[in-house]
Amino acid sequence: MTVDTGRDRCAATLATLGPATAPGFRSGATGGRAWRALVAGPRALVMLVLALAGLAAPAAAEITITVDRSNFQPLPIAVTDFSGDPELGAKIAGIIAADLKRCGYFVPIDKAAFPERSMNFDAAPQFAAWQAINAQALVTGRVSRDGSGRLKTEYRLWDTAAGQQLDGQQFFTDANNWRRIGHIIADAVLTRITGFKGMFDTRIAFVDESGSKENRRKRLAMMDQDGANVRYLTRGEDMVVTPRFSFNSQDVAFMSQRRGEQPRVQIVNVETGQRQVVGNFPDMTSSPRFSPDGQRILLSLQQGGNANIYVMDLASRTTTRLTTASAIDTSPSYSPDGQRIVFESDRGGSPQIYVMSASGGEAKRISFGEGRYGQPVWSPRGDYIAFTRQKGGTFAIGIMKPDGTGERILTEGFHNEGPTWAPNGQFLMFFRDPGGEAGGKLYMVDVTGRVEVPIPTPGYASDPAWSGLLSEMR
Repeated sequence: MTVDTGRDRCAATLATLGPATAPGFRSGATGGRAWRALVAGPRALVMLVLALAGLAAPAAAEITITVDRSNFQPLPIAVTDFSGDPELGAKIAGIIAADLKRCGYFVPIDKAAFPERSMNFDAAPQFAAWQAINAQALVTGRVSRDGSGRLKTEYRLWDTAAGQQLDGQQFFTDANNWRRIGHIIADAVLTRITGFKGMFDTRIAFVDESGSKENRRKRLAMMDQDGANVRYLTRGEDMVVTPRFSFNSQDVAFMSQRRGEQPRVQIVNVETGQRQVVGNFPDMTSSPRFSPDGQRILLSLQQGGNANIYVMDLASRTTTRLTTASAIDTSPSYSPDGQRIVFESDRGGSPQIYVMSASGGEAKRISFGEGRYGQPVWSPRGDYIAFTRQKGGTFAIGIMKPDGTGERILTEGFHNEGPTWAPNGQFLMFFRDPGGEAGGKLYMVDVTGRVEVPIPTPGYASDPAWSGLLSEMR
C-alpha cells in the first residue's frame, strides 16, 4: 500500500496484517504478538504499531507529571541514540529530545551521563543504573532499512522505577520521513506520560516579514512546528495577513491585497500549492477562519464605519450575515463542535469578547476585566477561549472559559498578538513585536503560563496558525 502525501511520501506494507481497506483501527494477533494497524486517512502517514510480546504496558504507570503553575517539576527523561543506523538513529533521537524539551514538561538528560552507551533494543535496560542518574523515563529505539530502502523505526518507552515498558511501537515509511517519525514518537511519549494529545507532528503557517517598517514585504510561509522545512507559499507581491489552517485538512485561508486592488480571501493547499480565490470584496475584509468541518469560513466584512460577521459556504460561495450591530465585529472563531461563535466587538463602547450561536442571534458578552479584549480563539478541546488584552502600554495573551470565568493571563509585555492553539489545547503560539525597526518573533506558551519558549523562524514573523496533527488530516 502506498500513500502519496505530496511533499511527504510514505509507504507501508500491511499484507501480513490482513487487508486494510478503510480508515480506522484493526486489531488481532499473529505470531504471539498483539498488533494494530492505523491508517489515518488518505493523506496521512501510514503507521504500523506493534505492542511487542512480553513487554506490555502496566495497568497503571508510576510516572506522573502534575502540570500546574504553582507546583511543577519537569520530568527527567533519557532519550538514547537509536541503534541500527548510527547516523539516522542519532538524528531521530535528537528530534525526540528537542521536542520534549521545548514543550517544557520534560528535561532530557545529557548523554554524557548515560550509564549504557550501547543499548540492546531487544533486552530490558539496567533499570537501577538509569535510576541512579534520576532518569524517570527512558526512550530506546532501533532504525533499519529493508531491501527497498524503506525505513523501519522501533521505539520503546520505559518506566525505570517500575522496571516496566509503557509503550512500544514500530513504524514503516519512506526514509525521507525520518523527521516526522521523530515527531510522532515524541507525540507518543507526551501522550503516554501526560495524557495530552500530540502536538509535534504538526505545521505552522505564518507571515514571513522582511524589509523596513515603511516597506515591509510579507509572504505566506509554512514550516514544521520546530522551525524546520520552511517553505514560502506566496512571493510577496501581495500584502498577506491572518492565515488560518483548516481543522482537518492541509488548506490555509488567508487575506491578501495588492496595491490599488480589492482585498481577496484565498485558500491554498500547502501540499499541492493550489490556490483559489473564494471572494473579492469591495470593502475591507479580515479574519477568515474555517468551520470545524472545513465546509465554511467565517469572515468580517467592513461596510462604511461598521464591520459584521459573515459565513461563506465554500461549495456555493454564498455569504450569510450573522451580526447586525452598528459596531465593528471581527475576529470570529468557531467552537470545536461548530455550534457557537466567539468574536470581538466594540458594540459596548470598547473592544470586548462575545459569544453567540453559529447561526446568529443574540450575542452575550463574556469579557469584563480591565482593558480592551480581542482576537478570541476557541480551544480545540472546547474548554478555553484564548484572547489578547491591551491594558495601558502592555499586550497580554490570556485564556478564559467560554462563559467568561477563570480568566488567566499567560504572558504579558509589549505587543503580544495572534494566539493560535496547538491541536491538544494545552499550548498556544503567538507573536511578539518589540517595536521600532525590529519585527515580530514567534513564541509558544502553555495554559499554565509557566512554559514560554521562542520558536525559530528565518526572519521576522507574525500571525502564526497551528495545524492539526498531520496523521489526522485528509
